[in-house]
Amino acid sequence: MKKLIICFTTMFLVVVLDSKAQTIISLAANDAGRVFEGIGAVSAGASTRNLVDYPEKQRSEVLDFLFKPKFGAGFQHLKVEIGSGENSTCGSEPSHAVTRAELLNPKPRGYEFWLMAESRKRNPQIILDCLPWAYPNWVDNRFSQASADWIVSFLDVARKNYHLDINWISAGQNEMGTDLNWIAKNLRPTLNAHGFAKVKLQAPDDDSEFWQVFDKLEKNAVYNNLVNAVGYHYVDGREPWDIDQKGGRDATEKAKRSGKPLWASEEWSQSGQEWGGKGTIYLARLMNKLYSRDRITKFEIWCPVDGIYDQIIWANTGALQADEPWSGHYTIWPSVWAVAHTTQFAEPGWVYMDKACGQFDAATWRGSHVALRNPKTGDWSVIIVTGQKQQVKLDIGDGLKKGPVYLWKSTAKEQFIQQKPLQLNNNSVQVELEGDAIYTLTSTTGQTKGSYGAPPESKPFPFPYIENFESYAAGKTPRYFSDQKGTFETCKSPKGGICLAQIVPKQGILWYDNWLLKPHSLFGDLNWKDYAIEGDVLIDGGDVELGGRYADRDKLGIRWILTGDGRWQLNWAYITLASGQIERFEPAAWHHLRLEMKGTQITGFIDGKKLTTIADESHLKGGAFIASTYNRNLFDNIRVEPISGE
Repeated sequence: MKKLIICFTTMFLVVVLDSKAQTIISLAANDAGRVFEGIGAVSAGASTRNLVDYPEKQRSEVLDFLFKPKFGAGFQHLKVEIGSGENSTCGSEPSHAVTRAELLNPKPRGYEFWLMAESRKRNPQIILDCLPWAYPNWVDNRFSQASADWIVSFLDVARKNYHLDINWISAGQNEMGTDLNWIAKNLRPTLNAHGFAKVKLQAPDDDSEFWQVFDKLEKNAVYNNLVNAVGYHYVDGREPWDIDQKGGRDATEKAKRSGKPLWASEEWSQSGQEWGGKGTIYLARLMNKLYSRDRITKFEIWCPVDGIYDQIIWANTGALQADEPWSGHYTIWPSVWAVAHTTQFAEPGWVYMDKACGQFDAATWRGSHVALRNPKTGDWSVIIVTGQKQQVKLDIGDGLKKGPVYLWKSTAKEQFIQQKPLQLNNNSVQVELEGDAIYTLTSTTGQTKGSYGAPPESKPFPFPYIENFESYAAGKTPRYFSDQKGTFETCKSPKGGICLAQIVPKQGILWYDNWLLKPHSLFGDLNWKDYAIEGDVLIDGGDVELGGRYADRDKLGIRWILTGDGRWQLNWAYITLASGQIERFEPAAWHHLRLEMKGTQITGFIDGKKLTTIADESHLKGGAFIASTYNRNLFDNIRVEPISGE
């Protein structure tokens, strides 16, 4: 068996092949390495949508597990989406400036400003960042002066409405690269002119052309000075999500020689629910690998919290789960504690010790170790992920803090358990480590495995469900509505009171082309089967829909459609099952739509009159939705109720 010995001395990494094949890792105070910039998370793609609707007690608890230092994951960096009103993965996040006119008075829409404020409330030192996925139509071009104005106005909303100073902008379009000339001629001057000279820029935030930006930076000193960090997504590759895959995305020697901070600015995007496979221990191995191999100093996961309806893609992704605001139920997944093995033991500003970072076995990254030190205090921490069992010896050299060695351990069975402190013998200590486990050995104290009482039990979505929007002020997103394209926002109703409007006037600059049929918002339970959805509509233009048995976001489900000139249509996805024309239709009046789904029988009503009944076996269960063309169409008095099956 190969025995691992970690030695903290003025010597460096030594492999001693004696009869027991012991490995020695030496940590030294003068071991040079890059500055650690933190472990973070990316709240984007509507992944956080359901968290904001939680009861305050459970919502605060979840936020503590995410951001409170030395309690849970303790994320040290938070990047959020600059919403656009277009789909960015699991939904569309609203824009602070839907139209050019709103740029004069941008709105604090959505939950990302709130999330940043809550994270900073728990950790005043958290580093904040933002990035666009898509853009409103009026921006015209993603690398224009208008787009620079739009991005800078996002910072202005954060400062004026939430007293937040955002530290970084990811200066590009998510996974679509950047334009360095735009940064130089538009974005940086606009930031400086509006009082944001201290905001730093990271680019290109791409998932292709890995590290090629350095070819441009080395040829242009202006560009090089403007880009403060270089970040890429999925540096180690995605499928098959294997720690030893050969993705061909390794940081180049030119990138590493540049001295510029290198970031894994979106990584992992898997479920922290499981320990093995693509889950928790894979995440821990990846964090260690990307510094040891690539000298990457910031690692950001997508996403911090699974706040995604189960019927939407990428559900069950993230560090923890909080997708049931109606029940208050949430689940802390093992990945929270994998992150804590680094964040609770090292802070941004600590320094890696390069010669003490690497693999136990050159043939695999299943077992690895990184070591960091606090240059001000001499504190140190070593984060180890094992493949096979290992034996570790620690030697603590000059300039590093002496005293007890504190040991924390996570396995598939239980996570983040403090072990009995290890006592030094001639500045050395030895410990045997289990296989497929995560350990932190440290001179620091104060870490905790945070906990609260058991959250409320999981419950199905409320059924029946009634929403008349009267409990909201204008300009709000109603509880449980998850916009998938466009933006649905409360507004004053022409008939008095409050109703819901689709407010995006034109399709924007998409993240990926041809995504989704039209603006729509989803709610409900994927197990709903026999039910009716009804509501009032006022059509400004185009058409509106009520729908159910939501099966696929590209197809919606069963769709009951009414146009502004009185034509109606019953669809399954893109297939028209029945259609007709309402005589003497009043286009300026409110109309009442009702769609009944009972077994294979589908019936559509408008203004109380049955217009069609058809048989359909395409899909027999799924949630409800409302939909609209890119017009300011209004909805009110939405009701979903069970009906008896056949």
